Amino acid sequence: MSGAGKVVCVTGASGYVASWLVKLLLQRGYTVKATVTNLRDPNKVVHLKELEGADERLHLFKANLMEDGSFDSAVHGCEAVFHTASPAFIELTDPQVQLIDPAVKGTLNVLKSCSRESSVRRVVLTSSIVAVAFNRSPKGPDTVVDETWFSDPVFCEEIKAWYFVSKTLAEEAAWKFAKENDIDLVVTNPGFVIGPILQPTLNLSSESFLNLIKGKGGFPSYQFVDVRDVAEAHILGFENPSASGRYLLVGSVLTRSEVMEILQKLYPSMDVPKIAAGDPAYQVCNKRAQDLGVVFTPFEVSLKDMVESLKEKKFLC
Repeated sequence: MSGAGKVVCVTGASGYVASWLVKLLLQRGYTVKATVTNLRDPNKVVHLKELEGADERLHLFKANLMEDGSFDSAVHGCEAVFHTASPAFIELTDPQVQLIDPAVKGTLNVLKSCSRESSVRRVVLTSSIVAVAFNRSPKGPDTVVDETWFSDPVFCEEIKAWYFVSKTLAEEAAWKFAKENDIDLVVTNPGFVIGPILQPTLNLSSESFLNLIKGKGGFPSYQFVDVRDVAEAHILGFENPSASGRYLLVGSVLTRSEVMEILQKLYPSMDVPKIAAGDPAYQVCNKRAQDLGVVFTPFEVSLKDMVESLKEKKFLC
């Protein structure tokens, strides 16, 4: 167990990616200090407390992204801080208040806590592909997006992609603060995350996936990654001394019609929506992630595990 005797912090621990991150860290022997917004909410804490090793090595803390110093106690004594906490909603009434402020100010609050704690050796930030690929640059099937790409927040505002704005601005703020305060920062940029769900409620990614397979809107193409691969990449981003910069976490790039074709093959009896063939999507270079040690799960495996998980939790009949 490579993490034996080491203490790390995971923010937003009840989330989709973070729950798997906590699970894998505990499996490796780490002691995990995990933050949630409400210690009394069973939807946020019960599934974490049930993880193997939780009784001995999981410590839960209440923290608020908008409160300066809120993460100090959770970060204290940690070698690594995995900052995954960031709000994500499908329905919005005030994007600035609900998404952008918590994402940006929350990231800075976590980094400020890290800068005050001498034990922290590295911070691994969960960003997103939406902070990478959305700008005015034309993209066709021959376009290859890599870590040098950055989304344009002004363009994202114009298309009212408020979650994209929040993740882009939060990552920008993180890089600036890390440079000014000599913080060793590693950033992961996952694509559309799928795979089994540990938490008892739907999050933005799983709800969007549910809508996708029911034919309720969606994007022409998707950059998919398995949630377990994302969690593993975070740990590799800490454990590998040479890790640096950004890592695009995308295992498969598929159009919506291709997803439906695969889904129909896996589940012939499922009422899969008929989607017209779309244009080929732009490609994403995941070489840096592979060099880090990430082995991407085949899409069909992730898709099947996601569907079975949704069925098990009664979100999909």
